[in-house]
Amino acid sequence: MGCNPDQAKRGHKCIPKAFGHVDETVLDLFDKLEKGVTPVPAILAETFRSLNACRRAGEGRFIGCVQLLLVWFHSHFWKVEKVSYRVFSENYSPLKELVATPRRDDITEEKGIAILQSLQEDDVAWKAPWLVPDDILYRCGDFDWVPLLGIWGAVGYTSLLVFRQYRSRQFIPATHGTAQCDFSYKDDNYKRKIQEISNAWK
Repeated sequence: MGCNPDQAKRGHKCIPKAFGHVDETVLDLFDKLEKGVTPVPAILAETFRSLNACRRAGEGRFIGCVQLLLVWFHSHFWKVEKVSYRVFSENYSPLKELVATPRRDDITEEKGIAILQSLQEDDVAWKAPWLVPDDILYRCGDFDWVPLLGIWGAVGYTSLLVFRQYRSRQFIPATHGTAQCDFSYKDDNYKRKIQEISNAWK
């Protein structure tokens, strides 16, 4: 995976194709692991920002933190390796598990693509079976969606759109304003926007 364009302009080292270089913002996120910070919003934010950029351009390549996305894969594709539901226990740390897992060099890019393309709905654990299906974070503060702060920018996530696709009643969720929530940390007034989102999460 390539370097995030927001960081490349400033000369920071980012998540390159070769191992050994890690963006300082990713290091900061991992440092906060012991302080109870979850990487999920950052993973979602950077994934959605990259996919949105590809969709807008009509082409492109995913640019994001592959390591964080890999953590999400390991914690949700539990059925692929028949792993138990420990990923939903309170003391489980997907980051610690990934660090302790030996790296597999036998999975080529082609094999990885084939694995992802062959996944079925039942291969992905979206939630633990004992979780109440009605519990969903669909708005945050005054936002009618969930604003997510990533490591290079922010994005508005409308979880009700996803919920609607997975056995929920059919309705049109509020999405007005989500485009303004998609910004890079190099844009004008980004600090004010970060403060607004941080306040909404309090």
